[in-house]
Order: sequence, then structure tokens, then C-alpha cells
Amino acid sequence: MRTAYSVETVRGAERALMARLPEGTLMQRAAAGLAAASAEFLGRVYGSRVVLLVGSGDNGGDALYAGARLRRRGAGVTAVLLSPDRAHEGGLAALRQAGGAVIGPERALGAIERADLVVDGIVGIGGKGGLRPDAARLASAAERARAAIVAVDLPSGVDADTGEVSGAAVRADLTVTFGAYKPGLLIDPGREYAGTVRLVEIGLELPPDPVLEALQHEDVARLLPRPAAESDKYRRGVLGIAAGSARYPGAAVLAVSGALRGGAGAVRYVGPAGEAVIARFPETLVSDQGPDHAGRVQAWVVGPGAGDDAATVAKVIGADVPVLLDADGLRLADRDLVRVRTAPTLMTPHAGEAAALLGVRREEVEAARLTSVRELAATYRATVLLKGSTTLVADPGGGPVRVNSTGTGWLATAGSGDVLSGLAGSLLASHLSALDAGSVAAYLHGLAGRLASHGAPIAALDITEHLPEAWRDVARD
Repeated sequence: MRTAYSVETVRGAERALMARLPEGTLMQRAAAGLAAASAEFLGRVYGSRVVLLVGSGDNGGDALYAGARLRRRGAGVTAVLLSPDRAHEGGLAALRQAGGAVIGPERALGAIERADLVVDGIVGIGGKGGLRPDAARLASAAERARAAIVAVDLPSGVDADTGEVSGAAVRADLTVTFGAYKPGLLIDPGREYAGTVRLVEIGLELPPDPVLEALQHEDVARLLPRPAAESDKYRRGVLGIAAGSARYPGAAVLAVSGALRGGAGAVRYVGPAGEAVIARFPETLVSDQGPDHAGRVQAWVVGPGAGDDAATVAKVIGADVPVLLDADGLRLADRDLVRVRTAPTLMTPHAGEAAALLGVRREEVEAARLTSVRELAATYRATVLLKGSTTLVADPGGGPVRVNSTGTGWLATAGSGDVLSGLAGSLLASHLSALDAGSVAAYLHGLAGRLASHGAPIAALDITEHLPEAWRDVARD
């Protein structure tokens, strides 16, 4: 599992380690990793032109020491000092001793235009807000140039704890981070600015409670429900789906399609789209008598394409089994009824729906995804899966937020969320916790989207059709 830690935690671990090591050892470890990653990214070091954008903090020192290493390997290295009086003395001396050049910001544009590699050592992980004008001008010049950009620990201008970008920031091709991932590297919009992220181990001893977790194949494989020899369809779990309407029958079909690929033994559908569902998936148990007469289920999904059927949403919320609320179900759900539920609740809004639930603008949710998903989970006392370019899953009781590492932009297509709801609901019925069901569903859904797309547009049912392949791919680990 990939984990990310707050700035405060990382700095505490660094202080503890530095107290046990000779002075400067930790910076040399970071610089060695940065130089190695930069050299690999360049491909050919000898004769290449490297520009270091050097701020006043330790990130500037890392860049200077790494630049000295690259200079000794034959690269032409020029350091641009944004604060000449506050540059790291040891790093600056090392670069000069290796034969590197040092210039001020007024001469930087020409050097950047000729560079093969620009190293962003402007601001460290404690930086807040956008870049100052001089730094922003250099970041913009680097983005326009043909040079590759490598960020030291975190792209300057990105908030390390949240991924928020509130002004000008560096857009890196590669970010070399030290000791631990920072949340801002894994959450958009910061993730988009980070490019490829490479972790360099420097010996930090970190606590077992990260801010963020990202499941990997082996983690998902451990959570996948597997039938035992004595299993039947009822022991495997039965999912109820209350979805669709005369106007939106396809939402019901898509939710059922995801559910049938999610591991539950049977799916009961309740609603006005029964004919469309049974025509496509004859194994579905269909009823038009409402949730109270559907038969026993181990979990419910309610809301996709439901229109204004608030009565059905209220009945499902009142059930004493896990419930997934999506789409119209989110809009129609009474917050107080959700808050007093004793069985698990999983809410799956996209940014627009989350904004409506929080009473803010969509842009505010997209700019502060981590804050928003935590606030929603606390407000509704429910597990919340916030869909989007970075899908996050948060429990109401706190603890690490899960960030999904799979997916493709082609998943942003009509009906994709309905498939996800059915899949996650099926996993709930298979007795996974709300946090695990949401996390595993997002992972498989994203992986199936990748498999279906291969860089081309997809439709929602393409995702469903590739879910078995995604499941097998994960289960092999």
C-alpha cells in the first residue's frame, strides 16, 4: 500500500533522524537520489545543460548538491538564485567547487531556453500559496521551454498537505520526493502538476497512521470476496437496487450491470425499469412492489436515475442494512435520516453533487478535494466516495483517506457512475466495509476503464464488460 504523510509528520521524522546522523547526511541522501533520478530522466548526462531554480530553503540545498553531482558527471550546470543572500551555503560551495555557474534571476530566461533539464528547488513542502512574481516568471519560462522539469520533493506552488494550487505553480514532468509521499502529490489538482512521482528512501521512521492511503493490486486482491465450497447465491450476498425511472431506465440497467460483476450472489431490482433490466440481464430478480416487498437483501443501492422518487429513497435509508446513495438519491436523501442510521452508509457524489450537499460552488470542491470529502463524511456521518480525476474515499470517524490510483479520463462518460454504484453495492452485499467496498470498487472500475479504453473513447457498458478481466488481473497477484 502506498501511504502519504503530512508535512508536520515528515518534518518530525526528519528531525528525529537528523539527531542521530552526522550533520548534512540527510541532505546528501536526498541529493544523491535527486541526481540519480535526474540523470536517468536525462538519459545522457555528459554534455547536457541543467538549470537549477534555487530558493532559500532546504529544497534549494538539495538542488545545489544534486547539481554538483551532475556537474561532476559532465553536465553543464547553472544555478539561478532567487534569494542570493539566503541560498544554502554548503550546497552553493559544492556546486562552485564542481565547476557549476551561478547567476541571478535577471539572466535566467536565456539559460532556461537552452536547458535540457530544469530542476525546481524554489519552495519546500512548507510553502503556502502561489509562487511570487519572480519565481512565477521562471516557472512559466520553464514550462514554455523544451526542457524537462524535475521538482524537488514537491512542485513549488502546490500545497503539500492538500494538493491545492491557489496561484502560479511549477508543472513538473517528474517529482522526486524524499522519505514519504505527501498528500499533495496524490490528489488533484496537485497530482496533475507533479507528473511522474518517484520516492527516494532516506531512512525516515514514520508512524502507522498516514493521512492518505492508495491501494495497490495486492491490497485489493486481499479484499476481493471469494466464494467458498459451500457458498450459494444467498450466502454470497444479495444486493437490492432501487434505481431508474420512466425517463432514465438506462441508469437501472447500468447499475445492475455493475452489480452482477461485483461478487454478490444475486441482484434484486426494484423500480419502473424492470422490463429493460430483465431484457438485458435475465438473471436479475425483478419486482415493481417497492423496497418493502423486494425480499431479503444484504445491501441496497438507491438513486441512479431515480428522478423525484423521494419515498423510495426514504424507505431504503430506513433499512437496517448497508446502503449506497448515488445520483438522485443524494439529492433526495434527508440528511438527518442518514446521520442517525446505524448500518453503514456509502455516498458516491461527483464534485457537483458534493458542492450541492455542502452548499458551496463546484470549483471549491475541485480545488480542495481532501477537505471536501472529509467534511461530507463528518456532516453525514457516512463513508463518502468523492468521484473525479482523483477519487477519494473517507470514513466518518477519521483515519486515513483512501485515494484511488487507477482510471483514465475516458471514464468521464454518461453512465460510468451508475456502473460504479452497482459494483460498490455488490461489494457491500458481499460483507466488505463501506470504506473497503468503495475503495475496491473505484480501483476495479478504474482498471476496467483503462482496459476498455486503450486510449480511445468508451461507453459505460464497456466498463462492465471489462470488469472480469480487471478482477482476474488483480486476483492473480
